[in-house]
Amino acid sequence: MSDAKPAAPAAGAGRASMKKELPERFRNHKHVWVFIEMERGVVHPVSFELLGQGRKLADKLGVELAGVVMGAPGPDILHACQESFAYGADLCYTIENPVLADYRNEPYSKALTAVVEAHKPEILLLGATTLGRDLAGSVATTLLTGLTADCTELNVDDDKSLAATRPTFGGSLLCTIYTLNFRPQMATARPRAMPMPERQEGREGRIVPFAVDLHEQDIITKILSFIPDRDSNKTNLAFADVVVAGGMGLQGPENFQLVKNLAAVLGAEYGCSRPLVQKGWVPSDRQIGQTGKTIRPKLYIAAGISGAIQHRVGVEGADLIVAINTDKNAPIYDFAHLGIVTDAVRFLPALTEAFRKRLSPHTRDRMAG
Repeated sequence: MSDAKPAAPAAGAGRASMKKELPERFRNHKHVWVFIEMERGVVHPVSFELLGQGRKLADKLGVELAGVVMGAPGPDILHACQESFAYGADLCYTIENPVLADYRNEPYSKALTAVVEAHKPEILLLGATTLGRDLAGSVATTLLTGLTADCTELNVDDDKSLAATRPTFGGSLLCTIYTLNFRPQMATARPRAMPMPERQEGREGRIVPFAVDLHEQDIITKILSFIPDRDSNKTNLAFADVVVAGGMGLQGPENFQLVKNLAAVLGAEYGCSRPLVQKGWVPSDRQIGQTGKTIRPKLYIAAGISGAIQHRVGVEGADLIVAINTDKNAPIYDFAHLGIVTDAVRFLPALTEAFRKRLSPHTRDRMAG
């Protein structure tokens, strides 16, 4: 018997050396799909953001981009398809059934699983919303495939595999995940993590109806009432055009009022970094970053925030980032467009007063709208 040990993989061989040949049953999977999230006739903007990203992936792969629209029979289905075409889809698979009028995991999972098994997409993308996260996990489990959640970047590798990048280890690293030997390759992305594509008026596509046998008496969960987000007190951070946020540099919970004051003058939303939520200074729905909201405002003012990667992944899509911090070596200055090295507690009142004197109510409304 030989004592020779098997040769170790060459340094730098990486993922390529680990990849096995795709099983025969998955080789006919093709095209990029986006689940079009719709609630009471309103399509969630994250679906359009994902169509923009899906268009890029489909073009690289030389395949079609499809949307999957499901709901109760009616004009909302057609409208959602038309909007999907305007944002880049080539076709839409539609599933119309009264049972799908409101989201419930069981019928939606059955419907999406059925259309995937019938038409075999290579990539399936969903928004990392409350609905999307619930649906994606159950569908991936049913299909016995991989799912990469809360992605900040999606790309196609040289061998045409989906490269899904997301924060990991508490946000201290960014890792790229591959589903090597299973299809479809599934991923979710949070609202505002991807840029909104430009709408193309008059763009048309194909509609492919798909029938699923669903009956209300077979569904365990029942809808008792519907409370839309617009009737709640939830924040609108993800879609605000101007955001002011505070961090531990504010020194104490009483000083967070300085952030609120500036936000009020600017007609902006206000938020915070994770430590302030952990200390109980600010409610969790105001948290910005990897474990909070991803934002993409026109203007983001960060006061007393160090800018660790957990926070960076939630704000780097902003058009203009203004950082206020006493530490000139703070990580936030690596990606901020404008940095002010000073004490935020002293600076914010002066900045607020300056804006108050310079901005009329009309200007504030224009900035916030």
